[in-house]
Amino acid sequence: MSWGTELWDQFDNLEKHTQWGIDILEKYIKFVKERTEIELSYAKQLRNLSKKYQPKKNSKEEEEYRYTACKAFLSTLNEMNDYAGQHEVISENMTSQITVELARYVQELKQERKSHFHDGRKAQQHIETCWKQLESSKRRFERDCKEADRAQQYFEKMDADINVTKADVEKARQQAQIRHQMAEDSKADYSSILQKFNHEQREYYYSHIPTIFQKIQEMEERRIVRMGESMKTYAEADRQVVPIIGKCLDGIVKAAESIDQKNDSQLVIEAYKSGFEPPGDIEFEDYTQPMKRTISENSLSNSRGEGKAELKFGGKSKGKLWPFIKKNKSPKQQKEPLSHRFNEFMTSKPKIHCFRSLKRGGAAPEDFSNLPPEQRRKKLQQKVDELNKDIQKEMDQRDAITKMKDVYLKNPQMGDPASLDHKLTEVSQNIEKLRLEAQKFEAWLAEVEGRLPARSEQARRQSGMYDGQTAPPVNNCAQDRESPDGSYTEEQSQESEVKVLATDFDDEFDDEEPLPAIGTCKALYTFDGQNEGTISVVEGETLYVIEEDKGDGWTRIRRSEDEEGYVPTSYVEVYLDKNAKGAKTYI
Repeated sequence: MSWGTELWDQFDNLEKHTQWGIDILEKYIKFVKERTEIELSYAKQLRNLSKKYQPKKNSKEEEEYRYTACKAFLSTLNEMNDYAGQHEVISENMTSQITVELARYVQELKQERKSHFHDGRKAQQHIETCWKQLESSKRRFERDCKEADRAQQYFEKMDADINVTKADVEKARQQAQIRHQMAEDSKADYSSILQKFNHEQREYYYSHIPTIFQKIQEMEERRIVRMGESMKTYAEADRQVVPIIGKCLDGIVKAAESIDQKNDSQLVIEAYKSGFEPPGDIEFEDYTQPMKRTISENSLSNSRGEGKAELKFGGKSKGKLWPFIKKNKSPKQQKEPLSHRFNEFMTSKPKIHCFRSLKRGGAAPEDFSNLPPEQRRKKLQQKVDELNKDIQKEMDQRDAITKMKDVYLKNPQMGDPASLDHKLTEVSQNIEKLRLEAQKFEAWLAEVEGRLPARSEQARRQSGMYDGQTAPPVNNCAQDRESPDGSYTEEQSQESEVKVLATDFDDEFDDEEPLPAIGTCKALYTFDGQNEGTISVVEGETLYVIEEDKGDGWTRIRRSEDEEGYVPTSYVEVYLDKNAKGAKTYI
């Protein structure tokens, strides 16, 4: 089966067919290209969909993804992101392996086709030229033969006419001979050209055209094979990602199977457990005895009354009390035994109205006292962990600077060691501040966990420079332990009871003599002592030291007889009288 022998006379049809084949190939390329665009668009839409439902950072949604069902949904979103990536892989493979390759092949195919049909047209033009030469020699031979016949007839006529001279007859005879010779020459030329044409025609139909058409047939068959291979590649591009897509779907199934409803229920308990005890039974109040009413200590009305009495006993007080601060003496109030007050403080129970106040708004205090005990403990623990991480980060930075300083000391050409002193001092101050902050939150955490009945003097010192502005004032007129903005004030009420006790302690300090100075100090930095119990100092100022740092990071100093307070130890350089020769610096 060969186009050269079977289709020797279908040059034009073959030209049209091969052009149609190229058009079909270009149409397939366009189809694959549009498929790749669809895959990219689909992948982009899947990624946008996954991104749209991803939890926002530092938002409430991020906290919700602690639950296993939400974690499974998050895993589904991540798997869908990977699923979208596989569709991008399909698009990339189809583009590189099909679209680009076929586009290059089409250009080569067009050039090859053009070359083959150019050779075919050249062969056609040659055979047509040979045919024209044959026709021309044939017409010339025919014309010469006719002229020879006419010359012969004229000679015979002149020879038969007795009136014609012999010279005219001889002339006619010579003319007839010339015509006959021309006819013979034309015959010979025609015969030669005819043989040559027959040879060229056989070469054309049995050699040139079959060879050209065979090449065109091979070209067309290669195009068909190449198109089939591209279709296989098209299918393989999908098949290659099927295992990975299957893994994505398996991941979704695995995430769904990991959902634990019991664990989610436990997380709900941990998230919303208040730590309160259910209210006790309300005892019967006997109104048949008008002079004496028996009211249960556990009743809500008794708790309300006791709360008011305790607030009146304590009077107005500031946000933080410092036992060592001198206060104006006032008439002594009748005091109840100290043990009885501590007993009331430790055994007081929250009221049912506290649950209602949890739903109301209001600015949250720094110690999270607006939250129920269990939730407050979790928040404080989280804050302590964050501060410890920050402290560790600063310590690592300090160690790095110290190592760099050692390198500079050993190799002065690498840098000036003194240039790192300021940075090292700054990092040390940051560590000290973070430690004070951590100790403050640890003290609050200890209160919540029951390790401490109330905040100690040391804890109040450590938190003095941080929580003076954030501590909410005690509202003596508040009822049911609710603040005016509706936030929970159970801790504030307990703190007010402690402050009532602190009033008793303050009276013991009223008659004390001022502490003697044990040394002097020089302020290294300016400190704004805006909180109660602290004192402001200016950089370079010299003051008296009346109490050395006890390990809590604060030093008690005095400027004059009536002005004294605490400053951070890292802010001053202390010179104790007992070691006058040297100075002990706390940095």
